[in-house]
Amino acid sequence: MSNAVIECILSRSAAKYYDPAAIVSDNLIRELVRIGTSAPTSFHLQNWRFIAVRTHEAKARLSPIAWNQPAITDAAVTFIVCGQLADSSVIPERLAPLVEAGVMPATMVPEWEIPARDLYLEYPQRQRDEAVRTGTFGAAAMIYAARSLGLGSTPMIGFDAEALHREFGLAEDEVPVMLLSVGAERPGNWAQKPRRPLDEVLDFI
Repeated sequence: MSNAVIECILSRSAAKYYDPAAIVSDNLIRELVRIGTSAPTSFHLQNWRFIAVRTHEAKARLSPIAWNQPAITDAAVTFIVCGQLADSSVIPERLAPLVEAGVMPATMVPEWEIPARDLYLEYPQRQRDEAVRTGTFGAAAMIYAARSLGLGSTPMIGFDAEALHREFGLAEDEVPVMLLSVGAERPGNWAQKPRRPLDEVLDFI
């Protein structure tokens, strides 16, 4: 089984070495985020935000927070991928474009909002879990989109979350899920590393 999408996924590997002279245009940054926000979210919450750290000044602020990992300064852009705590009260607003487009009848909106409220309102851990899931889905789409465009990417969890909140003004309901560097690679990066055998990770029942 093979096609361009599968080959893109199977050939991707986290980049270690970037060309620090290469740039990624603001339009391409917007396109990567547009693609990222096509990923699924629970109840169509779309509970995410992406901060594109691309200037020398912003990279200098982020680098010590991210333990001086080289990708922060060498890659063209590093996204701070934020998931927002699941909040069912925003569902009518998020579903309004679907209703206006005739995709969803207005009478169905409460059928989404009420169970979402029951699922999240009194459960802070579920709210946070959803934030992490949402940010991860979005970042994954961006990783493969970048690969398809010939760019490398590096997802990173090595950073001081509290310092990131302070330095970049994250809201109280925002969880910094990961950093995602994207840019043109230079020679020396590894191919995709071998994975565990399927019989160790897959059960048929």
